[in-house]
Amino acid sequence: MSVTRRGILTGWLKIAAGLAVFAFGVHLTIWANIGLAPWDCLGTGIALHTPLNYGLAMTAVSVLILGIDLLLGERIGFGTVIDALLTGNLVQLWSDLNPFPENENPFLGAALMLAGFVFMALGMWIYMREGQGCGPRDSLLVGLGRRMPRIPIGVVEILLWGAALLLGWLLGGPVGFGTLLSTFGAGAVMQAVYAVVRFDPRQVRHRDAAETLRILTAREDGRRE
Repeated sequence: MSVTRRGILTGWLKIAAGLAVFAFGVHLTIWANIGLAPWDCLGTGIALHTPLNYGLAMTAVSVLILGIDLLLGERIGFGTVIDALLTGNLVQLWSDLNPFPENENPFLGAALMLAGFVFMALGMWIYMREGQGCGPRDSLLVGLGRRMPRIPIGVVEILLWGAALLLGWLLGGPVGFGTLLSTFGAGAVMQAVYAVVRFDPRQVRHRDAAETLRILTAREDGRRE
């Protein structure tokens, strides 16, 4: 399918919109107040020990992971960079805009977390179908998986989550029932949402930043690869 310069620029807006939806979902899982997903636990733990708020802490983590992705030789697209720079700060924005007090009801918390998973899946659908690169953490998972071919990718993911969760917990990040719900429930909800919207992320061909730049700087001759 041909890709135009305008299509790429419009795609960046769609990626930002998708990340805003995804970030709202993450905000709901944090507001649920029943324990955080591994990476959010790490971001919160870092925020507790630094002048950074959650958004800036997650941005710092994402940029660090982006650097590791580059060292591992993974394909980095503009979507990957936008994800690294925006997502944590968008979560922080939703938290700042939320006028309601911290949730104290565990049943409401479970409902909020499940609703958050739905918004996260919808946001990823909007973002990923533009084909401009996976998120930094997904790229890290793929990069580590390539270097540990004898270990199932699911085990690699669990090890990665476990490392983030352990570090976050040591830093004081909240761990609870929601942590287990995030670890085992988010993927199931995501698959259900993808089935409804008829989306398979494995079918998306992602363009790296170099390929996108070639399209953006190409002469307007009416043809795009």
